[in-house]
Amino acid sequence: MNKHQTHSASTVSAAFPVDTIRTMFPALLQAGDFIFMDNAAGAQIPQSVLDAVTNHLVAHNVQRGGRYGRSVTVDQSVIEARESVALLINAYSPSEICFGMNATSFIRLVSLGIGQMLQERDEIVITDMDHDANIATWLALEQAGAKFRWWRMREDGNLHVDDLRPLVSDRTRLVACTVTAHSIGSIVDVASVARIAHGAGAEVFLDCVHYGPHGLIDVQAWDCDYLVCSGYKNFSPHMGFLWGRFETLKRLPTFREDFIPDEPPYKVEAGTFIYENVSGMDAAVQYLELIGRNLAPSNNRSRRENIVAGMGAIRAYELVLAREMLKVLKDCDATIYGVADEARINERVPTFCFNIGKLSPQRIVEEMAEMQIGIRDGHMYAPRLMKRLNLSMDSGAIRASLVHYNTVDEIHRFGEALRAIIAKLS
Repeated sequence: MNKHQTHSASTVSAAFPVDTIRTMFPALLQAGDFIFMDNAAGAQIPQSVLDAVTNHLVAHNVQRGGRYGRSVTVDQSVIEARESVALLINAYSPSEICFGMNATSFIRLVSLGIGQMLQERDEIVITDMDHDANIATWLALEQAGAKFRWWRMREDGNLHVDDLRPLVSDRTRLVACTVTAHSIGSIVDVASVARIAHGAGAEVFLDCVHYGPHGLIDVQAWDCDYLVCSGYKNFSPHMGFLWGRFETLKRLPTFREDFIPDEPPYKVEAGTFIYENVSGMDAAVQYLELIGRNLAPSNNRSRRENIVAGMGAIRAYELVLAREMLKVLKDCDATIYGVADEARINERVPTFCFNIGKLSPQRIVEEMAEMQIGIRDGHMYAPRLMKRLNLSMDSGAIRASLVHYNTVDEIHRFGEALRAIIAKLS
């Protein structure tokens, strides 16, 4: 990093109000010396989100669809949450937002529907860099006649769209890929994926679970057809949502009870979902808006513009964290999986998967836990990626994952702890 880049990074780090932001998270205030570096498995929630969940459970914990006040309030809270999530991802309409339990169940729901519409377009492109939820769910369609083409990660730790082009043809039904690898943090050029897929008449399904807390989601700019996300990684409680183009969702075969309208979002939301957590997701979007509004106060900006400003600031600050984490890991002679070249830092989020020589990942993570630093070891629910990296499913690798409430000081403490553990175990 040259002097200009160092100055720019320092300016971004100083301008981003991380100390103020940390005071908004009760878990951080109560954690003492503990450092949360397992955010890829689930982020903490701000007080405003906790308040929204509590308010629902206390003030109107009833079923929607009734004529009395509390039930009407539940209906309204779901409407408002759809509007907020639609703004978060730049959906064309709030009616394209479908709430449910988690991203995996939504991937399965869409895959079952697509399995009934294969016909002559019977090929699905999947990758070896994805979470297994976005692989196994599609492979299960083999019984329905689906055939599969593998888009494989290159040795540089990312998927390249040049490798996708020869995989797509007039037989391609769908390209399913991640926006950002949950395991190694690599960001995929999904707008180019859509151009290639649509050029052949195919659709695009995006797993946006891991990218959600790190950058701006824009389904219109990406021109995708389906997208799933999980609230619990996006500073809200456990829930998930599916977005799809309205007409695409309308055509998708789904299970529904006879009294449910055959149109989105209702045809997708089978049964009762967790209303209080949907209220929490609404509050999480408003929290992200607040970051943008506070960084550059303006009465003229729309809610979406505040989200854009907030996520832009988060992304810039997290690049500072990513550079610092990359430096610390390299100083410890770590084998870093994924993008390890600082010149390509824009291709990743601050999620780092690594190993230290032949030292046991489990042992390092246990030692870190003793030192009040929470990180993770294992296969990261990515068996095909582990195989690609020549890693055992039993031992796997170590993952340290940061979000915008982490600090450079925490990274330095992580580095000191890692060096001490290496010295102890070597």
